[in-house]
Amino acid sequence: MKSLLCTVVICFSLSFYAQTKPCNCCTDKHQEFDFWVGDWMVTNPDGSAAGTNTIVKIQDNCMLQENWVSAKGTFTGTSSNSYNYKTKQWEQIWVDNQGQSLHLKGNRKGNQMILQTDEETNKYGKLFYHRITWTLNDDGSVRQYWETVTNTTEVNVAFDGLYKKK
Repeated sequence: MKSLLCTVVICFSLSFYAQTKPCNCCTDKHQEFDFWVGDWMVTNPDGSAAGTNTIVKIQDNCMLQENWVSAKGTFTGTSSNSYNYKTKQWEQIWVDNQGQSLHLKGNRKGNQMILQTDEETNKYGKLFYHRITWTLNDDGSVRQYWETVTNTTEVNVAFDGLYKKK
């Protein structure tokens, strides 16, 4: 009987702790990018398949983890996305199976999350940066628009994908 009582007390204590444990990342700021969470089919502007992307919240809601697979399955990538209290901005670290990586920073404005890299110098000596904008559409879909901007005048589109939930 004593062991049953101890088991009940321990279970109650753990349950109470789980209910009262603070959620440090359950703030409005940490939820700004939640519109991107989901299991997505992604298409190119012409409607052809671009790939699939799964975005999940992990680390007690402190991080969004992205797992991208291209339509042919040959290109994959993963990103970690989180709100940085110190810098007061969102940050993304992207790494893919081609050895490429990006570090983007920025904030949400209206229905858009806009992140960009720091400026770098390309092989021609010109400054450039990457800017990626995720737009939440009225129908719940999300557009991801990735631009490479050189000398603030030349803009090349690296990716333009429309996300629709599976």
